[in-house]
Amino acid sequence: MKAVGLYRYLPIEDEESLMDVEVDKPVPTGRDILVEVKAISVNPVDTKVRSPKDKVEPALKILGWDVAGVVASVGPDCTLFRPGDNVFYAGSITRQGGNSAFHLVDERIVGRMPTRLSFAEAAALPLTAITAWEGLYDRLGVSRDPAGNRDKRILIVGAAGGVGSIATQLAKLAGLTVIGTASRSTSEQWVKDHGADFVINHYEPFVPQLKAFDIDAVDYIFCLNATDDHWVKMTDALAPQGVICSIVETKAPLNLNLLKSKSGTYAWEYMFTRAMYETDDMIEQHHLLNELADLVDAGRVRTTLAEVLSPIHAANLRKAHAMVESGSTIGKIVLENFS
Repeated sequence: MKAVGLYRYLPIEDEESLMDVEVDKPVPTGRDILVEVKAISVNPVDTKVRSPKDKVEPALKILGWDVAGVVASVGPDCTLFRPGDNVFYAGSITRQGGNSAFHLVDERIVGRMPTRLSFAEAAALPLTAITAWEGLYDRLGVSRDPAGNRDKRILIVGAAGGVGSIATQLAKLAGLTVIGTASRSTSEQWVKDHGADFVINHYEPFVPQLKAFDIDAVDYIFCLNATDDHWVKMTDALAPQGVICSIVETKAPLNLNLLKSKSGTYAWEYMFTRAMYETDDMIEQHHLLNELADLVDAGRVRTTLAEVLSPIHAANLRKAHAMVESGSTIGKIVLENFS
């Protein structure tokens, strides 16, 4: 089967950073399903894993953690899917990624694909939606009941990106007042279009901007960009007993003392945790993706697809990686159809 992979970790301008290859089509065992890949998406994690380093892989490494496709066959222990089912998922960081014509994945982290979306539209959603969902409900502790969030506010730092675009929609469904950050007119409009009540600039102090909207502090902060750069601004803006969750690793230890007087809480969100450690609640990703599909089919959540490249091959994947590495993308970049 066709695949795109690497042996060495090189700058994206190097043609060997991502290469077209032929590999054996895998066979599902246990609770794995084999998916015929129809569309994939590129996330910042792809570029981080691929970034230059002094390491050579003895066997081909395949990236890619967003897939929409059709179940081709299933392992003997599978109960959730059958051949012919349309599915979408993010997969596991500890296994081969989905940049291949067929892909093996544990059915417990796979959801049914929304019926109203194309494969490209669906491929834009899984990783970012899982991250947003877990970040809001599992880490920040946001109530699923809008009545429980009356008069509560969330600040989403980096709201124009893939995760931010979904988090904004979910936060609005939960009844929160949503303040998103953006730094350009195009990204500001994107944030507003996805439901934010207010937009502020993340390069400027947060508190004065919030006060311009008669907001003294926020109950929740979801940091999706440059945790180090925004840490002081976030702790200043956090309400007493508030919660900050970040998905972005830090370059230096954070000064957690800034949270002490407020009895503030800090939490990490890493959407691969359940699959990496095969936690007892691993199947929660299956359930949340199915819930997400229901919300999409009901017209309550929309895809964050921004651009489609076709076909799926190394040159287009290198182009997509370069676009994500620029740090200026809005929404999600998707590739569809193996050539």
